[in-house]
Amino acid sequence: MGVRARLAGFLGVRPLAPDAAGQRTVRRAGEAEAALADVPTGELSRRLRAAGDDDDALAVVRELGRRALGERAHDNQLAAVLGLLAGRIVQLDTGEGKTLVGALAATVSSARGRHITILAANDYLARRDAEWMRPLYDAAGVGVAWVGATSAPEERRAAYAADVVYVAANELGFDTLRDRLVHDESERVRGRREVVIVDEADSVLVDQARLPLVLAGAVDDADADTAMAELVASMEADTHYTVSADGYGAGFTPAGEELIERTFGVDLYSEADGGRTLTLANLAVHAEALLTRDVDYIVRDGAVQLVDASKGRVAHLQRWPDGLQAAVEAKEGLAPSQAGEVLDTVTAAELVEEFGLLCGMTGTAASAAEQFDRMYRRRVEVVAPNVPCVRDDEPLALYATRADKLRAIVERIAAAHASGRPVLAGTPSVADSEELAALLAEADVPCVVLNAKNDEAEAAVIAEAGRRGAVTVSTQLAGRGVDIRLGGSTGSRDEIAALGGLLVVGTELNVAARLDDQLRGRAGRQGDPGGSAFFASLEDDLVARHARLRASSDADGRVAAAGARAQAEHAQRVAEGLALRIYANTHSYAEVPRRQREHVLARREELLARPEPERGVRLHFLDRAWADHLAHLAQVREATPLRSLSGKAPVVEFNAEAVRAFEPLLQDAERDADAFLAAHPDLTDAAELGLGRPSATWTYVVRDDPFGSPLDRFLRGILRRGRPGADDRPAAG
Repeated sequence: MGVRARLAGFLGVRPLAPDAAGQRTVRRAGEAEAALADVPTGELSRRLRAAGDDDDALAVVRELGRRALGERAHDNQLAAVLGLLAGRIVQLDTGEGKTLVGALAATVSSARGRHITILAANDYLARRDAEWMRPLYDAAGVGVAWVGATSAPEERRAAYAADVVYVAANELGFDTLRDRLVHDESERVRGRREVVIVDEADSVLVDQARLPLVLAGAVDDADADTAMAELVASMEADTHYTVSADGYGAGFTPAGEELIERTFGVDLYSEADGGRTLTLANLAVHAEALLTRDVDYIVRDGAVQLVDASKGRVAHLQRWPDGLQAAVEAKEGLAPSQAGEVLDTVTAAELVEEFGLLCGMTGTAASAAEQFDRMYRRRVEVVAPNVPCVRDDEPLALYATRADKLRAIVERIAAAHASGRPVLAGTPSVADSEELAALLAEADVPCVVLNAKNDEAEAAVIAEAGRRGAVTVSTQLAGRGVDIRLGGSTGSRDEIAALGGLLVVGTELNVAARLDDQLRGRAGRQGDPGGSAFFASLEDDLVARHARLRASSDADGRVAAAGARAQAEHAQRVAEGLALRIYANTHSYAEVPRRQREHVLARREELLARPEPERGVRLHFLDRAWADHLAHLAQVREATPLRSLSGKAPVVEFNAEAVRAFEPLLQDAERDADAFLAAHPDLTDAAELGLGRPSATWTYVVRDDPFGSPLDRFLRGILRRGRPGADDRPAAG
């Protein structure tokens, strides 16, 4: 058990190992294997459905997998299957065959009459795994399908009806949100929700859980304030605005506020202005100071496209909340895209809670054991690898400056490349990957870059990443679902093994140690030799923000003190704690609206049984009332932290207002629908009078406190009013 797994145990959430009963079950499955060799495949399928215990089921499904896929599951894979069937989060190292494990568990569950949803990290893996495992499912008489971002509604409906469906977590969320807004039962695409197996469980259930999926509907076009964007772009950091220590907020200094007021002739804190100018200014400074091109987003085909930091891919159909999206577009000199309003939201926790059984698998579950226990009441089970890992993981190499660090990284990669040893370098962003590639080119080291700008090429790139002399520079590899084979597709494994195997180079500590572990795990698969070397500097964002180290260095800029390295690694744990706090904060604010949504959805079910002239109208006014309620809650959440001045807990105040505002919602929606129907007695199509659904939908990326603490902004306003000459400013308007 690793250090982080032991730490989880110390905190009171100890990862489990397969118990004695499970080990006996696996052993008995092995003993029964020989008797199945001559049994026809069709008979095996029947035996699987008739299997009375796990012993028989595991023996039969292993034999089906051997025949259909040419892969005989190892004992540790069968142990992992048992863990999934028991509803646990299973840790199985990279290269140990998680895809096969998930398919075996799905096949057994399906044979027992359950519908299975396998949540993949992305569309690529949903399609790949469904097609890869299809021969197993066919042999077992189990139907399998997959859902992707480009799947049409009828394709989605057919896929969800299959015995086993593979779907990316965000696509499942989008389909759930859209199903909530149907005007006819036949429009729904999702079906049974019985068993969910989550691949890359920590990425899907922990990392992505902090950001609720939000369905938005198109309204009038956004109004980007290019003048404000240009003014903020001309400002100087620390003179006109500052960024909070955690990097999640930015605010104006008195000098910055005065510059805005002089430029636009307003009082930022005047009731006459209604806060409009201050809101635009906060949006502009967030876009300028906290969102970076080729890190948080890329610009392609004249549009801003968000980058999913946990996967290193473009987050298609996602955008920031309106206002911030327009501010980024103004910053980049682009035409504003269509605006929208929130129609509904869903979190990863809400998605998986719909299922009767939740289980999952990942290579780095133990370090997230506390989160799985707290957030999902799931225990982590650590399954030992089939062959012990012999990878050589070097201690963190810490440097005084970023330039020193990059120079050392290039030298290390160049030396490995000269020997013929393949190298995989992981970077935190698109910009970092391109910078490293440029530095390697200057050192005459050819490399291939895999990032959000060319993620469609990942299969071909990864297939050759283990060949002799290969250098691959990639953004986040979590969820890419790939094993790097020594020698590549045509080379010799033994030749590369003799060179030390794949060398993984981490160019910066990630915000979660699990992401570093996932990168390390690309080397040393299935007992292969391999190594990892991670680099950091005192100027790296994570270290500078959470450690603030000052340490001496040698002539090469390396900080040798073990205490300094420990502080840098501690900074990572601080960042992890911050992420957990953000999730807890998101959950605490989402609980009351979640229960209110249940009442709205129950009312929708009643209305779906009404006649069509009436049904569309009543659904429209109910959906309208819910969207207005969500908009109101967003405003309330922005304002409630100010009440902490009086000692009241913001979340308590928010929940109290949410309850008060919701009380008349259902009755008001009915009253408005009654009035409309009375005024239009001959109505046959609600859409004719503008009561149709939005012509377009997309998702928002939600981020807590995008402009810093509301309390901080309120206090800045109070302080402003106390400054000499505050009352001499020009009136708003």
